[in-house]
Amino acid sequence: MRRDLMDILVCPMCKGDLTLTVDEEDGAEIVRGSLYCAACDERYPIEDTIPNLLPPDLRRQMQGS
Repeated sequence: MRRDLMDILVCPMCKGDLTLTVDEEDGAEIVRGSLYCAACDERYPIEDTIPNLLPPDLRRQMQGS
């Protein structure tokens, strides 16, 4: 994920602001980290440069598959 996406990304649940936490970065790409919504107290993972912005219940269903 590129940092400049933070200008347009919002929480999929409440449309609130997201806070970026970077665990691994490669140049301009965030490889691993998370996006956090303080309003919903929900964290969205970033894995292999892809932010997973599915709502929490759908993410749990996908993980269980």
